[in-house]
Amino acid sequence: MRLKRSIVAPVAVAVMALVTGGWFLQKGMGQERNVYFQARLFDEVLHRVSDSFVEPEDPSKLYRYAIDGMLQQLGDPHSVFMDPKEYEDLRIKTQGEYGGLGIQIAKRDGWITVVAPLPGTPAARAGMQAGDAIVEVNGESAKGWSEDQAVAKLRGPKGSAVDLKVLRPGMEEPIAFHVVREEIHVRSVPAAYMLEPGIGYVNLTVFSESSTDELRQAINRLRSQGMKRLVLDLRYNPGGLLDQGVSIGDMFLTKGQVVSETRSRVPGQSQKYPAMNGDEYPGMPIVVLINPYTASASEILAGALQDHDRALVVGQTSYGKGSVQTLFPISGGNWLKLTTARWYTPSGRSIQKPYGIGAHDDDGEPIDSAAADSAAKPVYHTDSGRKVLGGGGITPDLIVEPDTFTTAEKAFLQALKQNGSAYTDARFAYAVAYVHRHPELPRNFTVTPQMLDEFYAALARKGVKVDRAVYDGAAAEIAREIGVEIARAKWGEEAVRERLNADDPQVRAAVEVLRRAATPQALFVEAQRYAAANPAVKEPTAETRKQPR
Repeated sequence: MRLKRSIVAPVAVAVMALVTGGWFLQKGMGQERNVYFQARLFDEVLHRVSDSFVEPEDPSKLYRYAIDGMLQQLGDPHSVFMDPKEYEDLRIKTQGEYGGLGIQIAKRDGWITVVAPLPGTPAARAGMQAGDAIVEVNGESAKGWSEDQAVAKLRGPKGSAVDLKVLRPGMEEPIAFHVVREEIHVRSVPAAYMLEPGIGYVNLTVFSESSTDELRQAINRLRSQGMKRLVLDLRYNPGGLLDQGVSIGDMFLTKGQVVSETRSRVPGQSQKYPAMNGDEYPGMPIVVLINPYTASASEILAGALQDHDRALVVGQTSYGKGSVQTLFPISGGNWLKLTTARWYTPSGRSIQKPYGIGAHDDDGEPIDSAAADSAAKPVYHTDSGRKVLGGGGITPDLIVEPDTFTTAEKAFLQALKQNGSAYTDARFAYAVAYVHRHPELPRNFTVTPQMLDEFYAALARKGVKVDRAVYDGAAAEIAREIGVEIARAKWGEEAVRERLNADDPQVRAAVEVLRRAATPQALFVEAQRYAAANPAVKEPTAETRKQPR
């Protein structure tokens, strides 16, 4: 009996150790030995898959799968592993010349999405729009792609072509595009002009190395024309160089005021960025326009001006891209791009919106800014004590929604869905031909019924089949599009922006508030009056926010 018990006891202990080994290592052996155990466990699983899975798998690929899977589990689309080729693609994109389409992209709801087509680029001319989800590139599904993977596929030699399919909000079927790559040169300020006597307008579309200088030159030129109040349009601005966001904030803030700050676990990355030079335009009332595609550096700028009561923010809640990525070199010439910090506004609001909250609702329509934020959003205060909302993105002081398509216009868009870029190709060709036929065309020209008839015939010649009754139902929208295309072909992006702004409700709200505000402080009083007189306009107090769907 004694011999038998002496054999059984050690066996029982050994079995218990095997069954609960992970527990003992984790609870009793300390974190360091637990990490070694987990590494051994992973290696065992990998080799078992490599040796015994029904289909042969290259062990090196299994390691890559594991790395990608680990990073995906972080829930951060900006943290990615890059092999040497992927890193070189990124380096060329950010530092050198390259052939591209001219789109700014971001990942939302599993798809690479167009944040903004850059003015005058192949993507813009083809008719690609903000919100287009890229679902296919050259016949390959783009589902699950990271931003860097998409860049590698979309960039290529100048003159080469790429075939895309995009899913557009409000459309049931993907739209096909055939776009020829060009060398991309980006202007930061494509439009700067006087909206009316005393009120100027500047469109800042991206933050590049020249943005601060371009913006300063544009403002000074308008001031020489009598500008005393400014509309700064950051709508569809996807960001860019973050130091330029800080630099431009410096142009409008008092020396020493914080433009933004980063917070990180990495030593040296938590810091505040103060204005170094002081306000170059003291006392000038400013309205900043934002929308769901205002992102990154443009959100830093809008948040800083709002928190310091330097500008009134009008439009829709911004995108919510407030993270900082760092590149780490790792073995074998590989690189890790990892989110290491977040940006915060001067009042302490995080710019980063929780992942999974996209810019469109379940029906594919742009999210109403009042519905995009929960009543539970945290409340912060500006320098003067005004309430502003946190929780990601910049919530405007006045929420003004853009115009929406009528039922007849939606029917027309639906009829075009199978034509891909043929419609925009026909519109571009018509505009170019019209400009050549009318060299003395005035800048304030009107699209006439005769022009609409001509364009309908041009569509038919291009093989774009649309019932005439459906076409006529959308005549106002088609006339607007033709006018914009002709203006672009004749005078460029500034003329395009002038035509679009003429009936833009967000620009109209900005102008009406600015007319009555002689000082920056008066802007907020006039904004309250404007909201009271216009029921469609919303002031984003936490008590009046709708619940998200």
